[in-house]
Amino acid sequence: MFGRKSEKTVRYTYNKDEEKPVIRCSICTGEMVAGFKSISTGHFRDVMLVRNDRDIETFKARYGIDEVTKEY
Repeated sequence: MFGRKSEKTVRYTYNKDEEKPVIRCSICTGEMVAGFKSISTGHFRDVMLVRNDRDIETFKARYGIDEVTKEY
């Protein structure tokens, strides 16, 4: 009853025809942000802050992504 809730992976969606998954990395600070980049306009829509490899795996699992590219 008062136990810990089980973690469920919630699947979110994105438009695979218009956006591609990208991790933006700052050269100066090393900060990384996961999100989606529009193929036609180049606009970046950030989704979550990435602090370690586990956050990258969470991002992949949440959106059903196999591979993510990094941009500097």
